[in-house]
Amino acid sequence: MATDPASDLDGKSVLVTGGAGFVGSHLAAALTDRCEVTVLDDCSTGDPDAVPDGAAFRRGDVRDPTDLGEAMRGVDVVFHQAALSDVGASVRSPVEGHRRTASGTVKVLDAARREDARVVAASSAAVYGQPDTLPIRESDRKTPVSPYGIDKLAADQHTRGFADRYGMETVALRYFNVYGPGRAGDRAGGKVDGVVGAFLDRARSDRVLPVEGDGTQTRDFVHVSDVVRANLLAATTDATGRAYNVGTGTGVPVREVAERVVQLVDSDSEIVHVEPREGDIDHSRAALGRARSRLGYEPTCDFEAGLATLVDRATVPS
Repeated sequence: MATDPASDLDGKSVLVTGGAGFVGSHLAAALTDRCEVTVLDDCSTGDPDAVPDGAAFRRGDVRDPTDLGEAMRGVDVVFHQAALSDVGASVRSPVEGHRRTASGTVKVLDAARREDARVVAASSAAVYGQPDTLPIRESDRKTPVSPYGIDKLAADQHTRGFADRYGMETVALRYFNVYGPGRAGDRAGGKVDGVVGAFLDRARSDRVLPVEGDGTQTRDFVHVSDVVRANLLAATTDATGRAYNVGTGTGVPVREVAERVVQLVDSDSEIVHVEPREGDIDHSRAALGRARSRLGYEPTCDFEAGLATLVDRATVPS
């Protein structure tokens, strides 16, 4: 495996949709020294301050043909991160969720087809729903339990379908539970994204840490740096037209995450169990055989090390 998967992208023109968000801003930051980077984001949830200085920023919506067409012009590779990422919001507004995630992806794919650009699209482990067996393989049954998961599955299938139908170079990456320092341009210095970030935020102020259900449910927590690396590998692989899991292959109980955060922060927070979310899955853990053999992907940041780094970062005054 190449030590620098971005080296084959030197001099390329790339577009990062949703590049003012969590994963997108880290991805854009990893590319600005070697590529001509454009970020397209409507900033409905993203922060324009997160866009790295070396990237051209366009405030716009992937569903708007003018915004998308201007951002896509002359692009070699598209990293499509833009979507409605809030599961709860997708339940409250399923039509809007479909428009932003499924319809938005089709529009990006079609615009990229006209530019003959490769598309690396963010999919999700939510496409699998409640798994039959662990670890979860890409070929396993897909029964998503939320509108978000359904929309991600539609986007995932369209991404692979455009490769079959139009001969495009596309890759869908099924992210498991991504965590890590917040948006790459976050000036606050202490922000951490995801459930890990929520626990850290509460623990630092000695507030209650709510754990849904009994806390024995496990999740595959993958550091954002490994997600970025998977995207760079997907942008240069010959094994296109496929979907790949992006995780660590290790399941961590949610209760254990809360306990570890309290311990590392030396917090007086109490861990309290609350009602489980309706439709929540019990366990999630990625099988990485396909990603290893086809992409050369290997996770490099184990959860203990990644969490300790975030705690150290979060306790530094901003």
